[in-house]
Amino acid sequence: MSEIHNTSTTNKKEDVLEELGRISSLNSQTVCSESGPPDGGFRAWRTVFGCFLMQFCGFGLVQALFVRDMFQPITLEQIHIVFWSLSRLLHTNLSDQLPAIYNIVSEYAFTLQFLVSVGVRWIGALTSFLTVNVTLISGPLYDRGWFYRLMIVGSLLQSLSLFALSFAKPGQLYLVSSTTNLIVDGLLIRGDQAFMFQGVLAGFGMGLTYAPSIAVVSQHFSRRRTLAMSLATSGTPLGSMIHPIMLNYLLNGTVGFARGVRASAGFVSALLLISCLFMRTREPPVPTAGYTVVVQKCSREVLFILMTFGSTLFQIGFFYPLFYMQLDSIKHDIDIKFSFYSLVIMNAACFLGRCTTGIIAAYTGVLNLTIASTIACSAIIISMIALSDVASVVVLGVAYGYFSGFFTALVVPLVTVLTPDLSELGARMGICFAFTSFSGLLGGPISGALLGSQYRWWIASLFSGLISLVGSSMFVVMRLVIYRRRIDGNHL
Repeated sequence: MSEIHNTSTTNKKEDVLEELGRISSLNSQTVCSESGPPDGGFRAWRTVFGCFLMQFCGFGLVQALFVRDMFQPITLEQIHIVFWSLSRLLHTNLSDQLPAIYNIVSEYAFTLQFLVSVGVRWIGALTSFLTVNVTLISGPLYDRGWFYRLMIVGSLLQSLSLFALSFAKPGQLYLVSSTTNLIVDGLLIRGDQAFMFQGVLAGFGMGLTYAPSIAVVSQHFSRRRTLAMSLATSGTPLGSMIHPIMLNYLLNGTVGFARGVRASAGFVSALLLISCLFMRTREPPVPTAGYTVVVQKCSREVLFILMTFGSTLFQIGFFYPLFYMQLDSIKHDIDIKFSFYSLVIMNAACFLGRCTTGIIAAYTGVLNLTIASTIACSAIIISMIALSDVASVVVLGVAYGYFSGFFTALVVPLVTVLTPDLSELGARMGICFAFTSFSGLLGGPISGALLGSQYRWWIASLFSGLISLVGSSMFVVMRLVIYRRRIDGNHL
């Protein structure tokens, strides 16, 4: 009887312990849910809208600032004459260089136009490059709680650069290496101003705000994080639609260059102010590791390396339609006005793609949708060989814009998913973007060299599509690694 009594007593104690365990686990879950992201609410969606405006005024404006530069065709023969002319200047005395410059410009009228076109494109490329690479600085600073200071300083630099650009006069060539003013056939050549104001200030300002304004969304969402981030980044294609059209009418209309740029600067400054007022943080945790420790962690993570390497390779060909679809349509005798709006069509489709990314990714997973979108983009790039008429431009533009919207909206969520400690998110975004930023610098010149003076479109399209396909294969390898190592990939 005593044994039976002891057994029953033991069973009662075990039941009590199990019940206490259930209660404690429920309490711990409640505490975690209360301390975790709210996954919605007015404060969270207000932050998403502020991030949307920041992206609208950031990368959405970069593609519009140089709307006056309409893809002037430059042949290899013209490039050869330009460098031959510069070599003539090196063999002349300093006092004779001004007449020599006048003779060269008079003899070869395209030379100055070529230098202006190259200079404008260089400033635009520098702005985009700095915007992405400055995340190496802004990312770790965001992790350390500098979010509001980054937003304020970055917005002020963007606004200052735009207002300063309005004091430039149309038709000026801005050189980087000289501050000397020369009058050549009535055209003023000045130095350093556009490079400093637009190339450096705008690029650095956008770089301070770009990554932190997206990363802050992760503090407010968990389950719907991909949806919120994709909606926030949709401000870029919307800005790429609105800004070029607005600037085209302002600069080429009765308003003029100076007042047109100032009107655009005032519009952007107002949106940046609203963005700074709307975005809010949720007291991010103090980072437990330094920047060098984060770099060491990333260098040992196979999935992060594959993601970064794949994104870099993919984006070498990714920018080909953005750079050359307009020129391709013009060279196929399509109306110039319609060719201008071909990029607007692409950005409109990209906007729809980004807005629907979060909805589709909830069913497919972030990595699976990334694989599908990158393979689709690679196939469409190769299909640009068939571009010949208006219908083909519309079909290719809509298709590429929609699927490219998936990829661009999924880059940051993919980095977030591969970040086990969100206090390192800013640093990891900076490391990833530092590598992918070189894709834009490499893709354009390589495609231009493959085109040559004969405009061999099939060679450039085939190369860009294949290099993008190689990049998309890295994401497939990621999925295989997750499967073979039996890693918990439900969140991917």
